[in-house]
Amino acid sequence: MHKTKRIALGLLLLVFTTSCVSKKEIVYFQNDTINQSLVNNNYKTIFKADDLLQITVSALDLEAVQPFNLPSVTFATTTNNVVGTPQQQSYLIDNEGFIDFPLLGKIKIAGLTRSEAIELLKNKLDPDYVKNPTINIRISNFTITVLGDVKKPGTYTIPNERITVLEALGLSGDLNITGVRNIRVFREENGEKLTYTLDLKSNNLFTSPAYYLQQNDVVYVQPNKASSQDAAYNRNSGLFVSVGSVIISLIAILTR
Repeated sequence: MHKTKRIALGLLLLVFTTSCVSKKEIVYFQNDTINQSLVNNNYKTIFKADDLLQITVSALDLEAVQPFNLPSVTFATTTNNVVGTPQQQSYLIDNEGFIDFPLLGKIKIAGLTRSEAIELLKNKLDPDYVKNPTINIRISNFTITVLGDVKKPGTYTIPNERITVLEALGLSGDLNITGVRNIRVFREENGEKLTYTLDLKSNNLFTSPAYYLQQNDVVYVQPNKASSQDAAYNRNSGLFVSVGSVIISLIAILTR
């Protein structure tokens, strides 16, 4: 009987040992000092295929800019009247990186920063169409996705087009206590799928190329080993209880 108690005690100790999580595996920003020379605060939005752009052209000559600020309207099928409030026209960047802009036709925008795209449009408009135009471009479908072991996984729209990985985790309610502090960021860049690993325990994450997220980035938080095992146990709890009962019965018989 004493042998049975020793076995049971050993099993309990094993469970407690494997389920305990060290403080060093939980606390953020505990390792490394920030190398300020490697920190890049010059975040730039780079336009990509499938971005939906709102482009506004303004100038002193209101008639000259009118063709470049066409409203997007919806017509009723029965009366052919405009339904709702007209919205500003949006331009979708196609798979080859082009938008179809009024009067100018096909213009390649993908791969350009905002300032580069504005300069390109200015050069095409001034002086033949609009003199000294002011151009504003924003992405209306800038989204990021947070998945995995967080409190509120989901896809989030970012209106100001600037978000860090920490702010994204904040939107999702932060990691659960069981989330691994080494997170991954998946990104598509120049037609390639890239993966970045960021250690939330280290201040070096501030120097990562994935610290500032880009449109359509996916942040994934993996559950720790104990959480994964617990999930597997819950799915098979009935089986484990049956097997455990048989094992305990055999131990009791063998130790009589």
